[in-house]
Amino acid sequence: MENKNQGRALDRKKFFADPVLISMIGVLLVFLALFILYPLLMVLLDSLISDGKVTIGVFKRILSMARFRTAFTNTITLGFITGIASTAIGLLFAYVEVYVKLKTKVLTGLFRLVSMLPIVSPPFVLSLSMIMLFGRSGIITRALLHINDSNIYGLKGIAIVQIMTFFPVCYLMLMGLLKNIDPSLEEAARDMGASRWKVFTSVTFPLLLPGLGNAFLVTFIESVADFANPMLIGGSYDTLATTIYLQVTGAYDATGAAAMSVVLLSLTVVLFLIQKYYLEQKTAATLTGKASRARMLITDTSVRIPLSVLCGLSSAFVLLLYIMVPFGALFKLWGRNYSLTFKWFDYMFRTSGIKAFKDSFVLSFIAAPLTALLSMVISYLVVKKKFKSKGFIEFVSMLAMAVPGTVLGIGYIRGFANGLFRTGIMSSLYGTGLILIIVFIVRSLPTGTRSGISALRQIDKSIEESAYDMGAGSARVFMTVTLPLIRDSFFSGLVTAFVRSITAISAIILLVTPDFLLITCQINEQAEKGNYGIACAYATVLILITYGAVLLMKLGIRFFGTSRKIKE
Repeated sequence: MENKNQGRALDRKKFFADPVLISMIGVLLVFLALFILYPLLMVLLDSLISDGKVTIGVFKRILSMARFRTAFTNTITLGFITGIASTAIGLLFAYVEVYVKLKTKVLTGLFRLVSMLPIVSPPFVLSLSMIMLFGRSGIITRALLHINDSNIYGLKGIAIVQIMTFFPVCYLMLMGLLKNIDPSLEEAARDMGASRWKVFTSVTFPLLLPGLGNAFLVTFIESVADFANPMLIGGSYDTLATTIYLQVTGAYDATGAAAMSVVLLSLTVVLFLIQKYYLEQKTAATLTGKASRARMLITDTSVRIPLSVLCGLSSAFVLLLYIMVPFGALFKLWGRNYSLTFKWFDYMFRTSGIKAFKDSFVLSFIAAPLTALLSMVISYLVVKKKFKSKGFIEFVSMLAMAVPGTVLGIGYIRGFANGLFRTGIMSSLYGTGLILIIVFIVRSLPTGTRSGISALRQIDKSIEESAYDMGAGSARVFMTVTLPLIRDSFFSGLVTAFVRSITAISAIILLVTPDFLLITCQINEQAEKGNYGIACAYATVLILITYGAVLLMKLGIRFFGTSRKIKE
């Protein structure tokens, strides 16, 4: 007991002897409290305090609104449909990737490409394509099938778009789980005479069940928090995210919007806590380690052909949606004149296109390295250091994943436009580029932190301890030892932050002022006006930028990454 206390005292002495480490923790605590917790607290206070008194009157008022009740029901319904379908399609692609022997590598490459496309694309591109393909002037509904009254707006339109957008998340999660299933368990059942279907239902599926629940909840959270797709293709089908936005911009009811935001935030945070602190641990406990040997891939035509056809049809549909975006920018008048022209690109660059791309690129370019570095610092502190506020830093940095963009936007308006900071630097943040950069950082922080934590847990602590023994401080160890070892995660976090920032809309649409033009807001504005050619021109260039960034990341990892150094 005495040795244990002496060890703790020695750890405390080392901790307080490192001023750089203490400074990093202090800066992080201030940043997370100020730019994540404070805006959310202001939203909560707005919904509970009226005329200086605590009351639930605002909640009673919004609960009595038929529009709010409808939006809540719609949001839950959409979340369940999207979650179930996305998980099923993600499982299909993951199962084919891990278990099925495809005849050609082309199919494997195609399925992987389609599974990754929506992850690095703007969130509302597929909505544009759905409108242009199946809307009233759609090339399929009107030009090919001669249906003049087609209505793709509403639940079916949003659900299809969200499923195609979010199923890759499930695919990535489930693929890792399937690879970790020991093939000997399934082969033992096969040796006892069980069919493929019996093996899947009695062995594979039960092992995957916690992972499926995890994937479902992640997709459900993404669906209920989504703003861009319901805004573009929702029509009269209101969701909580769009209702909150319209409550601020249309009804000018800030307190009502705050109460609605609290309801939506409560829903997403509860689901986030279940997903992170129950299902993630359940999944890890069910599937531990890696497969003991290579899996024998399925070659039976009765399994291979149906699954390949299903993946092929899904892939063809996704590719069709993406191909329509550049064509939408090249056609002279969608639905009327399909001759090719560059007039929409010309119009875009002659009007506000240059400024929109410049503003978006500069703000995202500034936010990306700051996000990547901050994510790695948080990961380093969480994995490698012991201090009392470690759990708080990890939880709050990941909490941003569960905060819907519109809720965060309202929190920033309330917190920095007329909140506690009425004078000083904080009061002047609203309406500046700096607040947009901060929002970009906050929204991308959870993704980078997750990646960094996973990478750091694979590094033996003795590597860093040897540097400490030679007299290096925390900052020097982090910059010269830890960061080089996780440079792949740093590159990945850098590009992910850039892509997420330049394609963001829900959190910043309420914060953008006329001083800044952002690509996503321009796409949303032009699509709402029915100017699909201009919207597609913006979206086409945006897609090229995001895929160019991903390509640069892959080249960077290939030539400067950890694996390169190991080979040398």
